[in-house]
Amino acid sequence: MPADLLHFVRHGEVHNPDGILYGRLDGFGLSKRGVDMASRSASALATRPLKRILSSPLQRTIESARPLSKELGIDIEIDDRLIEGLNSFEGTRLNFKRILTDPALWKLLANPWKPSWGEPYREVSARVMEAAEDAWNSVDGGEVVLVSHQVVIWILHRSIAGIPLPHLPHQRRCSLSSITTVKKVADRWKEESYREPAADLLEDAIDFGAV
Repeated sequence: MPADLLHFVRHGEVHNPDGILYGRLDGFGLSKRGVDMASRSASALATRPLKRILSSPLQRTIESARPLSKELGIDIEIDDRLIEGLNSFEGTRLNFKRILTDPALWKLLANPWKPSWGEPYREVSARVMEAAEDAWNSVDGGEVVLVSHQVVIWILHRSIAGIPLPHLPHQRRCSLSSITTVKKVADRWKEESYREPAADLLEDAIDFGAV
């Protein structure tokens, strides 16, 4: 018997006062508000029959998984397939003025549907769906939490919904510390719910660090 549900949790707000597109860079942990957000998602899941907590290897996701891990006494396990998408803009400060005045950036923005600036969406889909399948079959009943990143969770959503993977980043419905819950029915994946436990903390939050 496999799992009953998988909960994909996005990390909380990152401390990023310089507005860096951090992507997969080291050294970007949660802000104080981000820790509060992670506590909200932990509270929303703490009463569930959880068997495992998986996380992307990046600091912000591990820190986001920590409150739930401490609450339930379940160790955090790293799954590299949950990592942020590769991004050619890593380490830069990207703004509209720079895009207009720096020809070197134009080719990176030529095809937002692939996208031309980073890891192809089809590759993100392949790895997150593989991670979901393995997590689903790794337990005998109960539920599994997977802490990941916006693009990864949104591509999961689109893959399950059977809609084209290409999209524009501002169209994603995957806020900080949100929970996207999925399950498998027979041979098909189904999205059960989407929740925002930290909704009241989002208005002033900084959500800029990956595309």
